[in-house]
Amino acid sequence: MIHFTAARPQCADEAGSWCKQIFEITGNDWLASSASWLIAKPVKIILILVIALLVKWLAHRVIGRLTRGNGKMPALLKPLRERAPQALNPLLSERRAQRAQTIGSVLKSTVTFAVYGLAFILILGELGVNLGPIIASAGIVGVALGFGAQNLVKDFLSGMFMMLEDQYGVGDVVDVGEASGTVEAVGLRVTTLRDVNGTVWYVRNGEILRVGNSSQGFAVAVVDLLLGERGDVEEATEIMNRVTTEALAREPLSTDVLGPVEVLGVEKVTAEGITLRMTVKVRAGRQWSVQRALRAETMAAFEEAGIAPPMGGRLYTQPGQ
Repeated sequence: MIHFTAARPQCADEAGSWCKQIFEITGNDWLASSASWLIAKPVKIILILVIALLVKWLAHRVIGRLTRGNGKMPALLKPLRERAPQALNPLLSERRAQRAQTIGSVLKSTVTFAVYGLAFILILGELGVNLGPIIASAGIVGVALGFGAQNLVKDFLSGMFMMLEDQYGVGDVVDVGEASGTVEAVGLRVTTLRDVNGTVWYVRNGEILRVGNSSQGFAVAVVDLLLGERGDVEEATEIMNRVTTEALAREPLSTDVLGPVEVLGVEKVTAEGITLRMTVKVRAGRQWSVQRALRAETMAAFEEAGIAPPMGGRLYTQPGQ
């Protein structure tokens, strides 16, 4: 009787190898020789995926905790500069939450891309794939996409810097050139504004070259009053100073004013009449209501004092007219 003995693969002589263990269990040379592909590599790939998922979950959890404020300043925003007025903005918590969530979403996407990208490269390395051509092809594709989507990339980068620098936020009154109004939402690609007529404007962040924010720090209420050519400038100036000082000492204007009124006197002389100007430093975003209140008080005092309006009957003009 002829007995066949299974050929012993060379790798079965390596101490502690999967090949030796599989050969001792099965006695099959093919299974032993393929142990690296059948067991070792799948185990390593699974381990890489598990570690990647764990790292991603932990990173997202940490970022989530940093972006949750629970009514307070989110920890993610504490190292960053904040320009929002603390006492004025009733949407301050919403502004902070939106800013933190947007920055957090970018960080989460970056972490996910980095972790999965590294895991993908490690898996290809385990499979014995030559990464050189793949990396070169990815670089060419990235350059092509960069040229094709440069406007989109520009929008995202501009939006990211706006978020980090806190140039504006929800509730701010801004002028971005083509549109102006109250900010309703700030995204990485588009900023949403609503103007005084109720029109909603969607402005691409990459197209914003300048931003005029009327809701940061303080503002200046400017009131221009137009007198007739024969109006008594000295009397009108005295009335403006007295009336506005008394008005600013009473509520609700007293809560908005940050400094004394300054009656600057004659601003300009035109065919329509003489323009008198006064200014007062107020809280950010309150300049328009203060202007209307002071104009109403001063016009009533002018009429009571018998100061005649200019030709056409208009006692006031908007600054800049």
